[in-house]
Amino acid sequence: MKKSYHSNGKLLLTGEYFVLDGAEALAVPCKLGQSLTVEPSEIPGIAWESYDNKQNLWFQHHFTVEEIQHLPEEHPKTIQGRLHKILHFSFLNRPLFFENMKVVCKTHLQFPRDWGLGSSSTLIQNIAEWTGGDAYQLLESSFGGSGYDLAAAKSKTALIYSRFSTSRAVSVPLDWDFKDQIFFVHRNQKQDSKEGIARYRTKSKDEKAVNDITNLTQKILLATTLQEWSAYIEEHEKIVGKYLSLPTIKSELFKDYPYSLKSLGAWGGDFFMAIGGEEEKVYFREKGYTTILSFEEMVLP
Repeated sequence: MKKSYHSNGKLLLTGEYFVLDGAEALAVPCKLGQSLTVEPSEIPGIAWESYDNKQNLWFQHHFTVEEIQHLPEEHPKTIQGRLHKILHFSFLNRPLFFENMKVVCKTHLQFPRDWGLGSSSTLIQNIAEWTGGDAYQLLESSFGGSGYDLAAAKSKTALIYSRFSTSRAVSVPLDWDFKDQIFFVHRNQKQDSKEGIARYRTKSKDEKAVNDITNLTQKILLATTLQEWSAYIEEHEKIVGKYLSLPTIKSELFKDYPYSLKSLGAWGGDFFMAIGGEEEKVYFREKGYTTILSFEEMVLP
């Protein structure tokens, strides 16, 4: 019997990196995500097929159940190696589920692979739902991370995420009446979040910075004017940039831009958030940044 699963992509608007140490972060689910369909097969094991947003097959492999049961000491850092790792830990969580397995699994991304909206997190969430496992445990054992992306994967609204709180995620309304002045620009390059996390972990934990980011998250959520919101965004950028010893995106690339900009996720790639209107979108297009989505185009609901 065919089964289907779907998870939302995500964006972390505040709290990047510091969410790992318990800071409250504001995350939003995206309208685009990833699906997983599982169908019976006559061939033992798991025949895996991955399709991109253009319906092109970009990965294919057949896993035997015996292969899934074992993980090499040094598994390759390839697509196959990463998927093998996820399936292996899924097996450890529910070994009986994989007995006599004969299925074809197909994943379909709704966004380009280099957009950084959560191709890994949506995959983990979908596999956890299919196998009946715990998505957070699967994330922790396979890739690590705060887990905010898993919370966003099944959310229909924005949420405040706190890694060490009992509830983890609390749905919140975004009552900003200036959403039409917020848009997202792709930097034309992909950033490895695992590398970003590793860089962050070389620094000693800064409790004050964690608390400051939590306070800013609340202020950004509750801001009533674009001017107030922009000031908090800029303060957030300064804190993260100072801690990471990295320039903010505005000081590095867009010094002449008249309004606020904010990096998202792992600094250096994927999307950044900008304030402005149609004229400002032209500014970025003229500089070669042509992938631009409005708040309404990007964010659920």
